[in-house]
Amino acid sequence: MDPEQLPLRDLHLPEAVGWWPLAPGWWFLIVLAVAAVGYFLYRQYLRWRMNKVRRVALRELARLRRDYESGAEAQQLAISLSELLRRSMLAYAPRDEVAGLTGERWLAWLDRGLDAEPFTKGSGKALESLPYRKPGADDEDSDLGGLLQAVQMRLKTPLTGAPR
Repeated sequence: MDPEQLPLRDLHLPEAVGWWPLAPGWWFLIVLAVAAVGYFLYRQYLRWRMNKVRRVALRELARLRRDYESGAEAQQLAISLSELLRRSMLAYAPRDEVAGLTGERWLAWLDRGLDAEPFTKGSGKALESLPYRKPGADDEDSDLGGLLQAVQMRLKTPLTGAPR
């Protein structure tokens, strides 16, 4: 037989394997990735919501600082700072652990988790006596700038560690 007359056709290669529809393993990885992103976003939302008290307290502290710089009395500033700290710490710690603390024990509790201990050994110690002075009394010995910084440090730092 003559090879020219044979009804042969060229070789046809199969089409390349398409990427769609995806194999079940890829669907599993996609679902896993979406679940991980959803979990991450949920955790971020919870953290944001938990820090609401901190954000509100820091705004209040900024307002108190502005009021003091515009001429508010030192004793009133100390009273407001004490109330702000008490309300803020009650939002983070159990009520029975915080509500009954006064004096040195309260200042030591406020130092929990802070590196410098600004309330028991620093300018935050004024928080113990300054609110109880006579109105208009000399407050030159109190470092109110340091007290404001100590309160800001306590509000910005999350509570950690065991009670002292």
